Amino acid sequence: MAILITGAAGFIGMHCSLRLLARGESVVGIDNLNDYYSVQLKRDRVAKAAAEGGGRYSFIPCDFADHAALDAALEGLEIDRIVHLGAQAGVRYSLENPRAYAQSNLVGHLNILELARERRAGHLVYASSSSVYGGNETLPFRVEDRVDHPLSLYAATKKADELMSETYANLYRLPQTGLRFFTVYGPWGRPDMALWLFTDAILRGRPISVFNGGEMRRDFTYIDDIVTGVIAAVDNPPADDGQAKAGGSVSPHAIYNIGNHRSEELTRLIDLIEAACGRPAIREMKPMQPGDVRETFADIGAIERDLSFRPTTDISEGVPRFVDWFRDYHGV
Repeated sequence: MAILITGAAGFIGMHCSLRLLARGESVVGIDNLNDYYSVQLKRDRVAKAAAEGGGRYSFIPCDFADHAALDAALEGLEIDRIVHLGAQAGVRYSLENPRAYAQSNLVGHLNILELARERRAGHLVYASSSSVYGGNETLPFRVEDRVDHPLSLYAATKKADELMSETYANLYRLPQTGLRFFTVYGPWGRPDMALWLFTDAILRGRPISVFNGGEMRRDFTYIDDIVTGVIAAVDNPPADDGQAKAGGSVSPHAIYNIGNHRSEELTRLIDLIEAACGRPAIREMKPMQPGDVRETFADIGAIERDLSFRPTTDISEGVPRFVDWFRDYHGV
C-alpha cells in the first residue's frame, strides 16, 4: 500500500517523498501545480522525486479541493496513510486573494478528511502552522496555548483545519496528527520566503526589504529536521485510548509544534546570507506588514516527549547550504 502525499510538488512535500522513498515506501503524490510561485520549480521537485523513487513513486496532477477530481485521480489506488501538506500558503497573499485560501485550505482539507474516512486510512498527518498563535505574547508558544485570535486569514484557515480534524477524530475515530510548522527553510525552498528573497536580491545587487526595522525574530527550522519530525509522526498514530493527547484532545488526535526551539533575530539571518553570498545586502527598512507577527518561538516539549524529535541544524549551517543550492540551481 502507498502513502499519499498532497502538495507533493511543494517544498516539504518533495523532501518527505524523498525520505519515505529512501526507506522503501511507495509514494503517490498529488498537486495542482498552481502558479502562486514558479511552476517550473514545482515540476523540477517532482522530477527529482520521480528520479529517485523509480517505480515506487507516482505523481498525479490533481486539485484536491475538487472532490470529484480527487476521487477520480485516486480510484483503484490503495492508500494506507496520508500526509496532507498541500495548502495555499503565505500570510501576505491571503490579504490579496482570500478566496484561494477558503477553497484550498478549508474545502480541500474537508475533502482529504472525507478521503481518509472513506478509505479507512491508518493515519492522517496534516500541516498546520505557527501562524495560528497570532498575537500571542507568551513565549515560547505552547500547544496548550489558546489560538483564538489569528492575525491573518491564512492563520484562521489553519486553525479551522485543526477544528475540522478534531471533529473527524471524535466522530469517526480517525487517527490524526496536526503539525504546526515554524518557518521552514532549506534547499528547494519557497520563493516567497525571506531566505529566498534575500539571497536572490543580494546576489543580484538589489535591495532587500527589512520589515519592522529588523526587530523581528523567527524560529527557523531546517528542512531535514522538519522531515524527521513529519516521518516520526507518520509512524506513530495517536492511540484511541481516551487519554488526553498533545493539544488536549481525548480523541485519537494530537497537535504538535515542530520547530527548532530557538528564536533568531532577522538581522542574524541577513548577516549569515551576506557571508554565504560573499557580499553585503542593501537594506531598506520598512514598517511591519499587516498580518505579520514580531516573533515566533516553538515550545517542542510535547513532540520531543512523544516522538523523540530533536532538531540538530542551526541556521549557521542551514543558511549556507541553502545559498549553495540556490547558486547551483540558478547558475549564479
